[in-house]
Amino acid sequence: MTSTITEQVNANSTPIIAILSDSFDAWLVKQTQDIKNLVDVFGFTNKIGSHLCVLDPHRNLEHVFCVIGTAKNPHDFSRLPKELPLGYYLIDSDDNDLVSAAIVGWGLGSYAFDRYKKQKPCAILTVNNLVNHQRAMETVSATNLVRDLINTPADDMGPTELAIASASIAEQNNASYQEIVGEDLLQQNFPAIHLVGRASFKAPRLIELNWGKATDPLICLVGKGVCFDTGGNNVKPANSMRNMKKDMGGAAHVLGLAQMIMRLNLPVRLKVLISAVENAIAGNAHRQGDIVTTRKGLTVEIGHTDAEGRMVLSDALTYASEFNPELIVDFATLTGAARVALGADLPPVFSNENDFNTEIMACSNEVFDPLWSMPLYQPYKKQIVPDIADLRNTGSVPMGGCITAALFLQEFVGENIPWVHIDTFGWSNGRAGHPKGGDALGMSAMFNWISKRFGA
Repeated sequence: MTSTITEQVNANSTPIIAILSDSFDAWLVKQTQDIKNLVDVFGFTNKIGSHLCVLDPHRNLEHVFCVIGTAKNPHDFSRLPKELPLGYYLIDSDDNDLVSAAIVGWGLGSYAFDRYKKQKPCAILTVNNLVNHQRAMETVSATNLVRDLINTPADDMGPTELAIASASIAEQNNASYQEIVGEDLLQQNFPAIHLVGRASFKAPRLIELNWGKATDPLICLVGKGVCFDTGGNNVKPANSMRNMKKDMGGAAHVLGLAQMIMRLNLPVRLKVLISAVENAIAGNAHRQGDIVTTRKGLTVEIGHTDAEGRMVLSDALTYASEFNPELIVDFATLTGAARVALGADLPPVFSNENDFNTEIMACSNEVFDPLWSMPLYQPYKKQIVPDIADLRNTGSVPMGGCITAALFLQEFVGENIPWVHIDTFGWSNGRAGHPKGGDALGMSAMFNWISKRFGA
């Protein structure tokens, strides 16, 4: 998409003056009668996110008032780029934190997926010294990368194309890239990834990016890359299958998070692992009741072919654990149960380190990218232990589905390795700063936590 934020300051940039919602009445008292009349005519109130355009005597746009909260929430600015008249604007403030919030809000709110259809242009935000706002700009860039990847239809973003996109990100950031494809997955002991992806004409693969100094702590980012999910032989109904191009949202999230880490040069060493498959239907598709021996050696009975995400993650988590990293983080559009529990906008986060849950929730609130802690409730593990295999990829009862899925994944994380699992939706149904379609939910929160934890 075309950038709507630039450092090229236009001499005619219209100032945007932010008004704190709880100071609105005090602000209004100090205004001229003309401004008070405008406030009355247009019903301008202290509602956060609202704005008022003021014209000069020649009926040219002179400045804009906008109402924000006290927390410098980027979403307070996110409606402006599509609601203001076309032109150039600037934030009339010396507060760098406020300008950074506006940059993020402007970038998130102006997004439009334009690969297949020309979109309406937006107002442009001009910023002095963008170098002072690098994190804000990288947040926007990474979020829109995630959105673009998820929004792209599966025919143009299958396992092959996801690999191409990953290789491009690696090249841009001086990271190494490799992949294990098709039958080589069996030769190199990634049987669960091969099992799920073997029915597609686009071969399954394990994608791997490596970046950073050997002396820095190793972090493994693992992403579910199911580029389209039919449900397999347990076919999804049409309404449920409609948006399953988004089932590679976990892969998109780890690529966006990795890009932020690399571009902002965090003092860590990265290993990014993506299990890229299509859960297709064909004569060689895996079946309900099949049993696969995973990379870890655990046998798994297929309770349902639509619980494929945890299968492809099992081999990747085992592989990640073999490097004994300081931290494993996985992102996956894993369960509908997570949406039932917490809705579309609030992904659950699980961890085998209790302190992490509190830290991550606090960090998520700081960047207005909320996550909610959920328990790895061990008594539920009996629901994923069948009679004839070590594990089953679905629970024996429908309740607690996002918990039993997380418990399944935990079985493939090495002993004493800190691990975080985010069951993200990867999609927005449409709200301020989050246009309908693919979306990054939890990525910015995890960057904030990782950057603090590893001393950036």
